[in-house]
Amino acid sequence: MDDRAPLGLELIERDESGNITAVITEGPGSGQITVVTPENKVPYAQRILNIFLPAGFPASVTEDYVGDANASATAALLLTITQDSVSRLATILFAHRFGIALEAECKKYRLAADVFNDSAMILDCLSPAFPKPVKILMLCLSGSLRAACGVAGGGSKASLSVHFAKSRNVGELNAKASACGKGDSSQETVIGLMGMLVGSLVVSHITSTWATWVSLTLLLAVHLGTNFKAVTSVALRTLNRQRANIVFSTLGDSGVVVTPTQAAKLERIFEKDGVLRWRESEILGYARIGARFIELVDSLGDDASSLGYNAPLTGDGEMKAPGLSIHSVADIFQNEKHLLWYDSRKRWVTICLRNGITPEEQLKAWAHALFVAKEVRHREKRRGDGGKMQMSGEALLSVLETTLQDLGVSFPSTIERLKKAGWDLSTTALETKPGYRVGISLQEIPDAGKDRREIRLKEAKKDI
Repeated sequence: MDDRAPLGLELIERDESGNITAVITEGPGSGQITVVTPENKVPYAQRILNIFLPAGFPASVTEDYVGDANASATAALLLTITQDSVSRLATILFAHRFGIALEAECKKYRLAADVFNDSAMILDCLSPAFPKPVKILMLCLSGSLRAACGVAGGGSKASLSVHFAKSRNVGELNAKASACGKGDSSQETVIGLMGMLVGSLVVSHITSTWATWVSLTLLLAVHLGTNFKAVTSVALRTLNRQRANIVFSTLGDSGVVVTPTQAAKLERIFEKDGVLRWRESEILGYARIGARFIELVDSLGDDASSLGYNAPLTGDGEMKAPGLSIHSVADIFQNEKHLLWYDSRKRWVTICLRNGITPEEQLKAWAHALFVAKEVRHREKRRGDGGKMQMSGEALLSVLETTLQDLGVSFPSTIERLKKAGWDLSTTALETKPGYRVGISLQEIPDAGKDRREIRLKEAKKDI
């Protein structure tokens, strides 16, 4: 005979994460069932986050799914907010800094968008292997790169769409072929679907970390290689700084006007900013078009100092540069819509544009800077000193005047030849930063030559 007391039954119910959801007991002999459920203390942030996480997270996934299986829902949410905030800030800053350049250098920034996106992908794949602080920085950097990709891709898409839309069918073109890889165009939808099908077949054969990285590297190389070929094949008809260098240097050497298709084969996708390059190789210097006039004044003062003059800027903003005055430079350009000066020490051309300048006159200003730099280099080679002995201020003024006269004689006919070759000269594509315009007029300045402090003192006494 069994003298043991009758036993009850207890059942413990758990969810996918191992949390107890209910305790069910049945008393011995009585059949009374008791159900005890714990209070639901899951925070609202956790409930929202659970919508996007696998069932049973974190117990149902490996430790490297989010990098830290013990991380709280709040920490994960804060990380997401941080990434998104950094990305939005990067979007604003990138658009502010490079917004103007996206149209003039659309080929460069179209390919740069792919580089940004692929770099972000690599950072995402590498981030689980690093400690948490480094991982956060890498994820924020990848978000910034994707933001830069969106700005660069979207901005360059607009210029490329206008170029491709020969019949002004920009809307239809954007709907059927997205140039930035971000839209929902019909062509992109088909390509994305094909990519998913091929990816589902390839991923079943990738079973190791080594195979993953080899496949990723290969696919990224193919992606960038094909996009590079696509970008280099585009023959834009507007003249930016690089294409203007190619056109005018070829014209200066052989008298031949290259077509947009020929120029596209000679273009460098990632050309140095503001470079003055003769043909395909020789760098003559650098230029800034649309500069502030004070930059030209400073350049004039630097040249005066390097030539042995005492050319400091006084506290009142007055420059003392014997032999090199603003008036002497302005006299050369009195009938032009631009002014420029070549800093022989820095090999830098500062180009100031006057009010009301047209796209063709902007092109003339850039061509003038190129020919000035070429003439200075030619004289240096003729002297045989390798540019160690700098030209005098009078010699530089002579170069400016001579090259401007030669350019002025041939420029009208050159414009007609460029138009016949297929170039669009009605669109400006030379300025890549916010530009300035200068208004110049001759007028009588009262008390000229007097000390400015003395004049201000008299004005102050009048006010009193």
